Amino acid sequence: MDTTIAAISTNNIGSSAINIVRVSGKDAIKIVSSVFTNKKLETAPSHTIHYGYITEGKEKIDEVLVMLMRAPKTYTTEDTVEINCHGGYLTTNKVLETLLTHGAVLAEPGEFTKRAYLNGRINLLEAESVSDMLEARTESQSKMAMQGLTGKTTALISNLREKMVELLANIEVNIDYPEYTDELIITKENITPVLTEIKKELEKIINESKNGQLIKNGINIAIVGRPNVGKSSLLNAILEEDKAIVTDISGTTRDIIEGVITYQGILFNFIDTAGIRKTDDIVEKIGVEKSKKMLEQADFTILVLNNNEPFTSEDQELLKSIDPEKGIIFINKIDLETKLNLNQNKLAVLRGSTISKEGIEELKDKILSSFALKDIATKDLTYLSNTRQISLAKNALENIKHVISENEKDVPVDMLAIEIKEAWENLGKIMGEYYEDELVDNIFVRFCLGK
Repeated sequence: MDTTIAAISTNNIGSSAINIVRVSGKDAIKIVSSVFTNKKLETAPSHTIHYGYITEGKEKIDEVLVMLMRAPKTYTTEDTVEINCHGGYLTTNKVLETLLTHGAVLAEPGEFTKRAYLNGRINLLEAESVSDMLEARTESQSKMAMQGLTGKTTALISNLREKMVELLANIEVNIDYPEYTDELIITKENITPVLTEIKKELEKIINESKNGQLIKNGINIAIVGRPNVGKSSLLNAILEEDKAIVTDISGTTRDIIEGVITYQGILFNFIDTAGIRKTDDIVEKIGVEKSKKMLEQADFTILVLNNNEPFTSEDQELLKSIDPEKGIIFINKIDLETKLNLNQNKLAVLRGSTISKEGIEELKDKILSSFALKDIATKDLTYLSNTRQISLAKNALENIKHVISENEKDVPVDMLAIEIKEAWENLGKIMGEYYEDELVDNIFVRFCLGK
């Protein structure tokens, strides 16, 4: 934190018109001023822009605009300078190299945001939302990240912690100052409604955060079936490109093939698996095992059947392995003679053709409606967005559930206070109220350089 860091903050260096080199730290202004021809920089007021050249000795490296921002009203709360230079790869790197030779240190991935967190400008939840914003590929992902960035999700968690603090404070007063009779006496009867309300709110946050995970990561959809029923053709039809090789030879697809589309603001991650059947071919057998594993891990499964072939025992085995709420049957090749007779089926069924594209749009609609995400873009996406946050919320929920259980057994309130405090701390960890070096380093290493 005592060093002054520098990095290139723009992506696609060399292909953009302008690149930005960012400098932050106690010597940021001094270092930039030492290589900048406009010497008014050190005495200039905050949040001003200055024209000049970055130089190394007598050599002019680039014609630039320099934005000066003085602490604490900056992203990191430190003195920060952003140099707008021309977009050439060589020029931008030369500007950065010049700053490094004059005392700056190359920033680690995510170090600017890490400093913003460590200096108290943002909490850990908001910092992770910055990363989510950078990685957003859909409007829904961007909207959810913005809710975290603007503090709406923080307010949600803070509100729960405040309720816990109020409860803990009343318990402490009852224990330490029993003579204050005008304070609320905490009993089994009046603690239960508060704990039940906290429990319901935590459950709501966790349940809705499942949608948050789907928005952030997309829905993983496995396309399964016997060989040569049209799985690869279905993938190509959905993606509208020839992603998978299609032949009349059974077992053509021997490994997992993936494709991604955005549909109504949600990412669909399609996985075309190898045809599942008994085989003595070693390579094909590995592909079949991978397919079975993907079937277990997928959020949703499309079982492809051939309208022109009878229903087989292998089809029946696949059918049994699919959750009716997380799967659908797509009967392909409806332009051919019907030989398929489907009995005792609990899955929804769609009929179509990968050649004429009939049923493809309806299939995508069915997938989306299965997750109640069709109107997600109009909702207030204040969800927890990653495994770390959700895991801590679940820990807090387990704490509260245990307190409710113990309260019904007439356990003294001072004993209950210990676990209420633990729940309060778990929610605090979501926002980084408790600093752990290794945890914080692991979070920020995912960021790009210059952010």
